[in-house]
Amino acid sequence: MKKCILVMIGIALFTALITGPLSATELTNDFESVPVNGVVTMIDLGAKSCIPCKMMEPVMKKVEERFRGKAAIIFIDVWKHRDQVQRFGLRAIPTQIFFDKEGKEFYRHVGFMSENDIAAKLKEMGVEP
Repeated sequence: MKKCILVMIGIALFTALITGPLSATELTNDFESVPVNGVVTMIDLGAKSCIPCKMMEPVMKKVEERFRGKAAIIFIDVWKHRDQVQRFGLRAIPTQIFFDKEGKEFYRHVGFMSENDIAAKLKEMGVEP
């Protein structure tokens, strides 16, 4: 089972090298590679059953489509992956964290964040749709 997961992660990373950064749907459980090295990364930390987090879901899909191949857009369900709460120093969900290409935290936002606000922050970091 672990070998299968490692192979799937390897394929996803190889695909990302060829096609561009990982998207929220391509990254399932390999949070060791977050933030993605050499790529502007935006992560949305929340939970599938949290109301404000549910409001972020369509926004994240649009942002992911809009910036596919230009930035890594990743969702992490912290109720399923509780270890990520401490790792990213969460106090509330949803929380969006933006990382520069070197993996340094650039900006952090707590609560609902609109598509336009996310796009503006990514543009501020030099990422154009």
